[in-house]
Amino acid sequence: MLSSCVDLLEWDEETYLPRGGVEHRSEQLALLAGLLHDRGTDPRIGELLGDVEGSRLVADPESPAAVNVREIRRDYDRERKLPRKLVAESARVTALAQQAWADAREAGEYDLFRPWLERILKLAREEAEAVGYPAVPYDALLEDYEPGMTTADVAQLFEELKRELLPLVDAINGSRKPRSRTGVQRREFPVDRQRIFGEAVAGAIGFDLKRGRMDSSLHPFCTGLGPGDCRITARFSTRDFAGGFFTVLHEAGHALYEQGLDAEHYGTPMGDAASLGLHESQSRLWENLVGRRRSFWQHFFPRARAVFHEALQETRLDPFLAGINRVERSSVRVRADEVTYNLHIFIRFELEQALLSNDLKAADLPEAWNAAYKRYLGVTPANDVEGCLQDGHWAEGLVGYFPTYTLGNIYAAQLFAAAREQVGDLDAQFARGDFATLLGWLRDHVHRHGRRFTARELVERATGAPPSWPPLISALKEKYVDQEGR
Repeated sequence: MLSSCVDLLEWDEETYLPRGGVEHRSEQLALLAGLLHDRGTDPRIGELLGDVEGSRLVADPESPAAVNVREIRRDYDRERKLPRKLVAESARVTALAQQAWADAREAGEYDLFRPWLERILKLAREEAEAVGYPAVPYDALLEDYEPGMTTADVAQLFEELKRELLPLVDAINGSRKPRSRTGVQRREFPVDRQRIFGEAVAGAIGFDLKRGRMDSSLHPFCTGLGPGDCRITARFSTRDFAGGFFTVLHEAGHALYEQGLDAEHYGTPMGDAASLGLHESQSRLWENLVGRRRSFWQHFFPRARAVFHEALQETRLDPFLAGINRVERSSVRVRADEVTYNLHIFIRFELEQALLSNDLKAADLPEAWNAAYKRYLGVTPANDVEGCLQDGHWAEGLVGYFPTYTLGNIYAAQLFAAAREQVGDLDAQFARGDFATLLGWLRDHVHRHGRRFTARELVERATGAPPSWPPLISALKEKYVDQEGR
């Protein structure tokens, strides 16, 4: 319950908090973080764990009791290694840093954020040293988001995916005539109508608006505050319908996972997501594997034309699909297509490792960022807002989080392929507005298990094979090479 109070304050900071209240909010969050640490590291918890570990209560490793004891032990042992002062300071600094990042973006000046990034990296290094790690400090941070995954594991997986992805991007771009951003992409889509349409679609795919809500924020996110209260945010632009709409689908995918967790187990590991990579698999699945399909828009395009009559009255389905599925090298991650998206993650994975190890100084980040974009995508950001200031993750202290996006894409493709095999013709279902069948499959194979299994174990149980990148490449080739526009 105390943790949910922290979540609520953080949601408020991102949505409605007056700018003048940020410093006070940082002190509130630091106080609560300290209290949470005191409770979470109480020696009595260790004594109680010791009493039940090895007992008949936890004899079945997949039972809720056994899962909760195992995962509470894992969390407890990690938290005990962190000094209270470090936990409270991290909460305070990141609250202030998020406002500094927003100010830097508004001014277009990275140097306004750089001192805060240096402080956050220093705190991240202290956390890694306190927790310990098998090989490199980055392992300690990654483990918090993707249990059981090491930096070496991610690096190897990314290298294998990279070898397939780079030639695929070249092949797709080389086989198509360049498309400009004129037409649908440059028409006027009123923000109020985008919000109404996005909320309606989120509800249609299963987001329960009686147990959730949608607001706006600079950086879109989803947060589950407790049973019956899951909140998402989006960011809209009158000239970028796809950017706003797919943000809604992405965050709604997160929300479907949160709302699919067993409310009976709220507050325990059985009522929590297995990993951030698995969480991202749900958002990326609904955003891309569902939301960019022809069958999805066969159902929703008539509604879109009715809502955005002036913008879409002369537009047919095929040009619309071509617009939202355009593949192009760009400098902004959140606007990236599903083919080039992982290249953006590879860049961040490399840079934050270098920043954490001090091989790259924060002062040199803009230059390193631009060089990486030139190397991977052949583009150079026009400015720091489109460059190293585009993401708010580091301002939130989320060092080690970025790999979970690509892991999520990998998990999503594999899960979606398995669902297609097990529940029949998904495209026929989508075309008639049936999204409940897919959601039910995900509820049964993913959501209801909480932290009973690791992400790797869960994907293997659901699909019959451990997580691997070929299903993702196959899905991209099927859509963009074999059946363009599907």
